[in-house]
Amino acid sequence: MQLPSSPSTSAPASDGDTALGPWLSVLSVGIGAFALVTSELLPVGLLPSMAAELAISKGQAGLMITTPGIIAAFAAIFVTVGSGRLDRRIVLLSLTALLVASNLLVALAPSFGWILLGRAMLGVGVGGFWAIGTAIGPRLVSMQHAPRAMSIIFAGVSLGTVAGVPAGALVGELVGWRVAFGAASAIAVLVFIGQLFLLPKLPPTQAIRLRQLPMIFGIRRARLGLLATAMLFTGQFAAYTYIAPFLTQISHLSAGTISAMLLVYGATGFIGNIIGGWAAGRSERLTLTLTGALLCLATLALAGFGSNQIAAILIVAIWGFGFGAMPIAVQTWMYKAAPHLMEGSSALFVAIVQASLASGALIGGISVDRLGVVSAMVLGGLFALGCTLTIWIFGKERATVQTADSTACEA
Repeated sequence: MQLPSSPSTSAPASDGDTALGPWLSVLSVGIGAFALVTSELLPVGLLPSMAAELAISKGQAGLMITTPGIIAAFAAIFVTVGSGRLDRRIVLLSLTALLVASNLLVALAPSFGWILLGRAMLGVGVGGFWAIGTAIGPRLVSMQHAPRAMSIIFAGVSLGTVAGVPAGALVGELVGWRVAFGAASAIAVLVFIGQLFLLPKLPPTQAIRLRQLPMIFGIRRARLGLLATAMLFTGQFAAYTYIAPFLTQISHLSAGTISAMLLVYGATGFIGNIIGGWAAGRSERLTLTLTGALLCLATLALAGFGSNQIAAILIVAIWGFGFGAMPIAVQTWMYKAAPHLMEGSSALFVAIVQASLASGALIGGISVDRLGVVSAMVLGGLFALGCTLTIWIFGKERATVQTADSTACEA
């Protein structure tokens, strides 16, 4: 996930926007975003079956989420800096090819070690794509159509986030988890072919340097937003990574019912994404506070009442709504906090998201192995509560202070 970047001045002329070609190019990037997000979260719905076949604990299986997250955190920064002079079309094609190879390796892996290698390869693709890939959209159309191009790309992000996991869980249940990863690799092949023929040459327009990144921390609201991001994503993936084992062990639901519940989670998440975007445009502080509160209540309620199947179904649906609203809430906060440092802010934001995702899955896995699967839900709720209190107490800031911070940072 990444913040919208400012449209490049090298965007095509507006008369080209009436043609189908530019919008097909944007669509190819959006489908690429869907494939990446789906691949990153695919093990969540397949975790019980993969752990059983590989004879590992569920906490160890959580490393399939932790590993790409850690790699992606570094890749978001170093791919951005290292690819400064490369054609963005070539970079994006390379990252998509890496996605194909990583999923194929997992599908054919003879051992858990090979699976983690494949997931590490995915991490490079995920981090690199979020750091530079979504900035491509506005360059494919004119400036006036840039918001629409970004909405198409983020639709792919949202769809992958809310629909990729249940789809993977369903395929895994019907024909096995290896086929699910093979299908993800096949989708990535189609994405690569589409991008190969549809994307134009995209020379770089701005070189990002490492020294730009510390400047973000000089802005108070940006620091606050990054802290909130870390707490939300750590809590979310401490709990969400182990939702399938929880529903199996505590709610005593069948694999088919769990797949259906994950689909409901995705559907309510899609609604939450739309409503969250609308609400964040009016008050990012209130939206982020309410989102954190909703995630807190949902995960803690699942820990307390998840043994009741009806309650579990309702709570998972509410949780999905909150998760759907979360990315757009934190993205909007960061965008308004440092609009003049958009490129550096994006790379740093993505790095923290991925590091938090990895940390959450790791902490949750340790907790699950030592204290049981219910503890993961409690952890998720406590982290979300921390975000809620932080934004509500410290998030209100006078415009004059923001301006002073920004001016000092620029200086």
